[in-house]
Amino acid sequence: MYKIAIVEDDRAISQLYQIKFKKEGYTVEVAENGKDGLVLAEKMKPDVVLLDLMMPEMTGGEMLKVLRKTEWGKDVKVVILTNVSVDEAEPEIKGQNIQGFILKAHYTPQQVVDTVKKVLLQK
Repeated sequence: MYKIAIVEDDRAISQLYQIKFKKEGYTVEVAENGKDGLVLAEKMKPDVVLLDLMMPEMTGGEMLKVLRKTEWGKDVKVVILTNVSVDEAEPEIKGQNIQGFILKAHYTPQQVVDTVKKVLLQK
């Protein structure tokens, strides 16, 4: 089964998605900031990283830049899940090979799950 790493500082949101993805049969682990997200991703080797951008200690954009420089992380699928618009996020994520961009306020939890499922099926 697929493994998903959720890197999100809002516990209510991360718990919501953790429950939702587990109900779908996925293995899910959570980190609350980019620094812990890097450790989690390296340990877990998830099939997809669901990544918030605005977090303490290390932003999602900073985490993504470091992740993409690692041998394993250069190809992992990443879906941005944030309240920052694409235009505002663009400088942080430009050229970082992301597979999806989800604006939290515009997607239901089921739509987020469906988006991640599509990303997982991409080659």
